[in-house]
Amino acid sequence: MATDQLDARIVSLFTDDPRMSVLEASRMLKVARATVQARLDRMQRNGVIAGWGPRLDPAALGYVVTAYCSLTIRQDMGHDAVVAALAEIPEVQEAHTVSGESDLIARVAARSNSDLQRVIDSMVATGAVLRSSSVIVLNTHFEGRMLPLLHAAAGADAAEPEKSA
Repeated sequence: MATDQLDARIVSLFTDDPRMSVLEASRMLKVARATVQARLDRMQRNGVIAGWGPRLDPAALGYVVTAYCSLTIRQDMGHDAVVAALAEIPEVQEAHTVSGESDLIARVAARSNSDLQRVIDSMVATGAVLRSSSVIVLNTHFEGRMLPLLHAAAGADAAEPEKSA
């Protein structure tokens, strides 16, 4: 979907303050309320805006360890069955089919390093995962950076600063 600088400015406002009203956004942007609403509806309908729900922090829930696990899977099961098995493990936050030596990359949360072993054991116990190799995140500098991508897609100045997410 084509986006423009007004779309990027609208999304930037709602990224900084998700509870902002459409009327308040329209006043700040100096455009009609209906314009803001129509653009939000179009971007949501076309999947540019993927959702409006709260973003949870695993560390605040007690899951202070994040790790990325490279998984080698049983090929005879197929990726869909493996992903369905991994989806049953609450600590598995993401799963991506990848190229390279492993078949999948999973992002997992754990309460401690020893709890990470329990999560890995749970993945292997599904029978779908043959082998796992993990790296533990030591520090997160940024994540979920979408605004610079939106500004680039909209043709906005690539140097425009991002305030959040």
